[in-house]
Amino acid sequence: MEEIQSQSDNYRSSSSSASSPVSRVPSSNFFYLRKPGSLRQPISFEDSPDWEETDIDVRIEEGGDSINAATTPASPSLSKLNSCSLPSPPLPEGAGVGRKISGAYIAWKDLTVTIKGKRKYSDKVVKSSNGYALPGTMTVIMGPAKSGKSTLLRALAGRLHRSAKMYGELFVNGTKSRMPYGSYGFVEKETTLIGSLTVREFLFYSALLQLPGFFFQKKNVVEDAIHAMSLSDYANKLIGGHCYMKGLPNGERRRVSIARELVMRPQILFIDEPLYHLDSVSALLMMVTLKKLASTGCTLVFTINQSSTEVFGLFDRICLLSNGNTLFFGETLACLQHFANAGFPCPIMQSPSDHFLRAINTDFDRIIAMCKNWQDDQGEFSSVNMDTAVAIRTLEATYKSSADAAAVETMIMRLTDKEGPSLKSKGKASNLTRIAVLTWRSLLVMSREWKYYWLRLILYMLLAVCIGTVFSGLGHSLSSVVTRVAAVFVFVSFTSLLSVAGVPALMREVKIYNSEESNYHSGAFVFLLGQLLSSIPFLFLISISSSLVFYFLIGLRDEFRLLMYFVLNFFMCLLVNEGLILVMASLWRNIFWIVLTLVSAHVLMMLSAGYFRIRNALPGPVWTYPLSYIAFHTYSIQGLLENEYLGSSFAVGEVRNITGYQALHSAYEISSNTHAKWKNLLVLFLMVVAYRIIVFVLLRFRVGKFMSLRKGFRCNRDMKD
Repeated sequence: MEEIQSQSDNYRSSSSSASSPVSRVPSSNFFYLRKPGSLRQPISFEDSPDWEETDIDVRIEEGGDSINAATTPASPSLSKLNSCSLPSPPLPEGAGVGRKISGAYIAWKDLTVTIKGKRKYSDKVVKSSNGYALPGTMTVIMGPAKSGKSTLLRALAGRLHRSAKMYGELFVNGTKSRMPYGSYGFVEKETTLIGSLTVREFLFYSALLQLPGFFFQKKNVVEDAIHAMSLSDYANKLIGGHCYMKGLPNGERRRVSIARELVMRPQILFIDEPLYHLDSVSALLMMVTLKKLASTGCTLVFTINQSSTEVFGLFDRICLLSNGNTLFFGETLACLQHFANAGFPCPIMQSPSDHFLRAINTDFDRIIAMCKNWQDDQGEFSSVNMDTAVAIRTLEATYKSSADAAAVETMIMRLTDKEGPSLKSKGKASNLTRIAVLTWRSLLVMSREWKYYWLRLILYMLLAVCIGTVFSGLGHSLSSVVTRVAAVFVFVSFTSLLSVAGVPALMREVKIYNSEESNYHSGAFVFLLGQLLSSIPFLFLISISSSLVFYFLIGLRDEFRLLMYFVLNFFMCLLVNEGLILVMASLWRNIFWIVLTLVSAHVLMMLSAGYFRIRNALPGPVWTYPLSYIAFHTYSIQGLLENEYLGSSFAVGEVRNITGYQALHSAYEISSNTHAKWKNLLVLFLMVVAYRIIVFVLLRFRVGKFMSLRKGFRCNRDMKD
């Protein structure tokens, strides 16, 4: 304790010197905050002010659907009004108008989350956390990196990974019930948006995927979401831009991702890092917009790393974490008093969030070690001379014995003492509706995004022209058989290899699926069927255009039925390729590994396809079984050659003719059965189905699955330390 006291005294003196008029120029206008609920009133703080407690009155109405959280304004002695401070940020247009939402509150008690191997010295990522979130308020979970912010947020939302275990109690409206679909929303730190859609189109398709009901009802919901997130000026702009047009800035993109969850009109909204990748202006606008959203009655809980002074003043409550330990929970202004009571007052020239993180972020110890013997203009690094481990222990001990911790426990008891109204599910769109929506949306995206299929169409056409001109003028003599076999092999193999151009587009499709599936907006079967149906028109266009060019340039038999089989065979090859790419995109997340694996697989299948060495002559292990049987090149080339040569004949000399089967037998192994080409086509179709079944399994059981922790919670007392 003597060490803690000495360190605290040292830091108190350094903070005072940092903010004293002697060492620095005082500026009463620099540091200002806003109390929750009073956006227009600037407040300035002294170096170590004396705040009085804020009384909070929570009334649960019997038979009602909401909780009234009344906050008694703090005494004017908390702060001094500063008429010279910067003006308050204006609310977005239409901020005064909003659809009221029936409130829901959550409370958690002794919440502990363990993830095996996550921490070096302990598996406890969150340790015995207590807190609550009320309707119409913004509760922020703050802390340095790896402090357990996102884990706590996911635990509250029931989004923990299957490897995590949660202990403790979580109450929703006073009951230990799960939050039904549609009653809450969760916004990931990084969300995947569809750049080729406008904001209104993106939200409308999201509403169609999420909500049951009629189209006109969903349009109203979309307009409400656009208005709530102040996106009216961007509603008809493409999210990702087009050609030389720029897409939406990061701030607007982030608001679009939040608006996607608002189409459900959730009562509780969880947001992981709403200020991620935003500059100071965009961050302030985001927080003012969320403050407006909270004023409609929605309960907001989100994580944040650090914020500016203005943004900090918009928070209602703060949960401060460090290495999983709760260092404070309560009103944002009371947090400053808590640090002052612990011996770490906030300097007047420093942002509160910066000050908090400076005191509890152990990474600053490395800076202290680097700057140990350095000196600044005042003779020492006065702001980095404290051991953060000591500060963390001091703050934790001070909080546990403070009136703030007791007030939190009292509030949790009041919130859980009586059960409130249970949250109701808002229903889901049917799978048939979702398939239709995904198909139509994918068709629209593919038609607008030239990288999806239009570029591939051009490349396939150019490749067909190149191969056709190289092998043109072969004639129909017996000597042309071997060369024509080579032409067919090159066409099938090279066009299959060219499917690598579709990797980025399909990777994006899988990312969009992961984002939507994590919020239960889609499913593996719905996604695969919608993607397949939307890709068929474009792949058929590629197959028929490329086949026509190649077919006539190399002089294949001029019969319509044979041409149609050629087109159908090549179309099946493209579908098999599409399924193979989806398998790779589901296995890997890095485009380098996807392309490397895909090209390697194509090379192995080309080697075992029976052209370089007849299939019967291939070595038995590996090359014949299983490679030659799983290589779709084999069945495609066999079918095309059987389509061309079965039923034809070649003259040998003047009196003898041989069949096309006999002429081809020494160059490539085919069947003499006239129906063999249809069997090969059937095998290709089965491969199309098989690859998509594999993708379904990978998406269903490997990609982004979270365990549901809402079926029951184990108490912390059952956990052995």
